[in-house]
Amino acid sequence: MTVRPGNWVTGSIPSYSVNRVVDLFCGAGGLSEGFRQAGYQVTVGNDNDPDACATFAANFLQARTIYGSIRDHGIRGEALDAGAGAEVVIGGPPCQGFSQVRNHARLIDDPRNSLYREFVRAVAHLRPRVVVMENVPGLQQMGVKEQVLQDLALDGEYQVSAQLVDAADFGVPQTRKRLVFIGVHRSLGASPPALGGTGATAALDLARRNGDTPVYYELSGRTLVAPSLLERLLDPEDLGIVTASQAIGDLEWLRAGDRADERSLEELPTAASAYQRLLRARPAGVIRNVSVPRMNADTAMRLAGVPQGGNHRDLDEALLGRYLTGQKWGPSNGSGRLTRRHYYAYRRLHPSAWSWTINTKADSVYHYLQPRALSVREFARLQSFPDRFVFTTDSRRGMRPGRIDGGAAHSRYRQVGNAVPPLLARAVAQALYEVLPAAAASPAVPEAAQLKLLTDGPVSPARAG
Repeated sequence: MTVRPGNWVTGSIPSYSVNRVVDLFCGAGGLSEGFRQAGYQVTVGNDNDPDACATFAANFLQARTIYGSIRDHGIRGEALDAGAGAEVVIGGPPCQGFSQVRNHARLIDDPRNSLYREFVRAVAHLRPRVVVMENVPGLQQMGVKEQVLQDLALDGEYQVSAQLVDAADFGVPQTRKRLVFIGVHRSLGASPPALGGTGATAALDLARRNGDTPVYYELSGRTLVAPSLLERLLDPEDLGIVTASQAIGDLEWLRAGDRADERSLEELPTAASAYQRLLRARPAGVIRNVSVPRMNADTAMRLAGVPQGGNHRDLDEALLGRYLTGQKWGPSNGSGRLTRRHYYAYRRLHPSAWSWTINTKADSVYHYLQPRALSVREFARLQSFPDRFVFTTDSRRGMRPGRIDGGAAHSRYRQVGNAVPPLLARAVAQALYEVLPAAAASPAVPEAAQLKLLTDGPVSPARAG
């Protein structure tokens, strides 16, 4: 593995700290996975989605998984009791009403933001050393960010910063902007640490080219450091900046309609990048979550007309008809024209660039080489989840509180798409070593144990030697 600035997954882990983590609105556990990889002990996870809780419980066997809304008195009490004494509280509470804040109205008073209010309430009750809250970049608008900074400060008890980051600058093969709030308790006498990164997303861009040749996309530079960053991006041994093909190229053999969700590792080719080796570590004999949705003939025809890195805007006129092969599928407005022309329609990955931002739907991105959607495992790779992290659902059938209708397959895509990329979370967790004294006072972890931490999760200090 090439170790360079910004290679967060190969950087030194200062210690196996005893810092305990409570993850509120944990979802499948992206934030928790990043903190676990950095040596923290995840003790509690709470979410209202039964399927996400099932995934969290399956992957964090030593943590207490609490299913239910934190607005419920009993659930809140259980989570707070289980999290008593934790040094770190993390979470991404929904802020549904932030875009309608007007006339200096308080974000925390808006009933649509009751979950955000519960997060602040939990921080006030638990009084951790550090609090980390992540959310959408839109919270920067209309003074909302300042309100969050004030709320999390708890009348000066915490010093809080807000930083806009892109996951692709931290070794995640996907552009994904998040606003990260870090609060440090005043007793630590330290300021919130700054989050670094490669700066690749500000320097490199995927440019559309046309003219005498068919439309194609290629990487172009926007700053003086772009050439060196481009060299790093195309280096399969560099873990600081990762392309889509470096992330999922060993799964190109999957085909549309493959229903087997578990395949033997013997079917995988040799890993062709450091990123693939990292995420495939700790082989268990099989790789899971690899089934691929079926593809209708019209979509396959359109994808053949979309260049790598392109989307619906690159389709020829002949491919814009509503039904191309006579197969009737999906809604129609009666115009005879393609109506699925939103910003992510028919987006194809580019093999030499990081991925578009994925969302909760299987068709939010398509493969750069094969005419198909991605498997849940490929979604997870683009989010930087290791292959050992398995996505599942609550085995109980039917609608349950917090469950979103759509079936088990959709739930798995939704869990991955809603998650915080673990490598971004890990970068945050590592930065916190600057301010958490328990970590700074502990001995360093041997290199062999660091690899085990990345692949298995934390091990005890006694086993680390």
